[in-house]
Amino acid sequence: MKQTLLTAMIAAAREAGSFQLSEFRRREPGWGDTKAAHDFVSFVDVESERLIKTNLVKTLPEAAFYGEETEQQRGAKYTWIVDPLDGTTNFLSGLDHFSVSIALWEDDRPKLAVIYKPATEELFTAADGQGAWRNGDLLSQAVPMDCGAALIATGTPYRSPDTAQAFYHALDQVLKKFRDVRRCGSAALDLAYVAAGFFQGFWEVDLQPYDVAAGLLLLKETGHPYSTFQGRPYDPFKHRGLVTGRPGVYETLQRQVAAAYGDL
Repeated sequence: MKQTLLTAMIAAAREAGSFQLSEFRRREPGWGDTKAAHDFVSFVDVESERLIKTNLVKTLPEAAFYGEETEQQRGAKYTWIVDPLDGTTNFLSGLDHFSVSIALWEDDRPKLAVIYKPATEELFTAADGQGAWRNGDLLSQAVPMDCGAALIATGTPYRSPDTAQAFYHALDQVLKKFRDVRRCGSAALDLAYVAAGFFQGFWEVDLQPYDVAAGLLLLKETGHPYSTFQGRPYDPFKHRGLVTGRPGVYETLQRQVAAAYGDL
């Protein structure tokens, strides 16, 4: 059953990605509608979610659907959690770093995950207890590394002006301890890249469940610890801050963000 579901998730992600590429760079940069300050949506987001939902509902009709754009329901047992276009601002500006994120959760745990980058056809998948893969190759387990060699990913607090001062304090401390910091604009890909070893740590505030639902399983299956900023078990439906990284990197990064953000 897992393989059947995962195959359907991959097909749904690829169909949505193909549609996105058909609309990519067809308009002047900056188009789209404003959902909230610095938060945008387009008909591409909405249609992508419709395509994905249509495919997934046929595959597992008893599952609820929790998406970014059209419906946010949690099921008694199964829930599809979907970000149809993670990195909308990049997409609207003509930058090709955006992704499709699909997760199947059973109760309060991720069971299957797909993160797909249409522009490069980069595909990340994971199954609970069975590992995580990039383009069909099994991802290695996380190993410790020196903080001075670690590249850290983050996201600016565009939804959360109340945390801006804490963010810049954390950034100052992180830059002193780690190799450098990147802000790429797709949290789903950030987590996938941590799982793959391309980034070695990550922190961000006020991520939504659909931003991280798939990425959390990739982290788990590759042995990357993750938590709230204060080191507590992270629940994307309850908590504001997420921090993760390789062993050794995670512990240092977690202490830094905890000191910067306080009891967030």
